[in-house]
Amino acid sequence: MVVAGTMEDVWTEYQATKNPELLEHLVVRYAPLVKYVVGRLAISLPAILDSEDIISYGTIGLLNAANRFDPGRGVKFETFAISLIKGAIIDALRALDLVPRSVRQKSRTIERAVSELQHQYGRSASDLEVANHVGMSLASYNKTLVDASCVTLSLDAAVDYIDGDEQVPLLEALQDANSPNPAQILENAELRSALTDAINSLPQRERLVIYLYYFEELTLREISQVLDVSESRVCQLHARSVLRLRSALQDRTERK
Repeated sequence: MVVAGTMEDVWTEYQATKNPELLEHLVVRYAPLVKYVVGRLAISLPAILDSEDIISYGTIGLLNAANRFDPGRGVKFETFAISLIKGAIIDALRALDLVPRSVRQKSRTIERAVSELQHQYGRSASDLEVANHVGMSLASYNKTLVDASCVTLSLDAAVDYIDGDEQVPLLEALQDANSPNPAQILENAELRSALTDAINSLPQRERLVIYLYYFEELTLREISQVLDVSESRVCQLHARSVLRLRSALQDRTERK
C-alpha cells in the first residue's frame, strides 16, 4: 500500500478508519523502536530464547501502542510507544518465569551483603569482599550478577487505569499534572538527592556505566565498546551498581 501525506495525516486516517493496511504501514515505519528497546534492556537472554523471540514480544507492544495512540495528546509516538514495547517484553519474560527462585534468593543475599559491608567498611565493598561475605567464589558471584540482571521491575509495565478498562503505563497512572502534591514533590526531591549521592559514591567504572546507560542512553553493546570490555562484563557492572543503589536507597528509607 502506498501511503501519501505526512505522518500526522496517516495517524488521523488510521484513527478514523482502523485500516489494517495503514496499521501495517505504521508498524513497519516504527519497527526500529523495537530493536532500540531490546538493545536498551539490561537483560541476559536465556538460552531458550533468541533476539527474534524478544523482538516478537516487543512488536506486540508496538501494535498495542499504535492502536492506543492519540496524536491529540501532544505526545510523540516514539515516546509513547517505547514504554509499551518495554512493558510487553518484560511481561512476556515474567510470564515465562525465566529466573529460578535460587537466583532471586542469591540476588537478595548479595544486596544485603553490599549494604552490610558498606556500613562495616564505610565504603563500597569490592567484588571479592562481597563474594567472600556470602560464601561464593568470585566466578559464581559474577555469574549471579549476570543471572540477576534478568530480574526486571519497570514503571513502564502496563496496568489497569482507575477510570476505565484502558491500560496505561504505571508511571503514567501515578502522575497527575493537574493536581500537584506538595508532599510528593518534596519526597521526589529528597529521593533525587539521595539517588544522586548514591550514584556519586559508586566506583568510577560503575558510575560511568550508569551515566552511559541511563543518561546517554547507550546500549550494552555500545557501552562495552566504550569501556573495551565484553557485554557480559558491562552486564555485571550494571547489575552490581543497581544493587548498590538499591541498597543505598533502602538504607535511606530505614533511617527516616
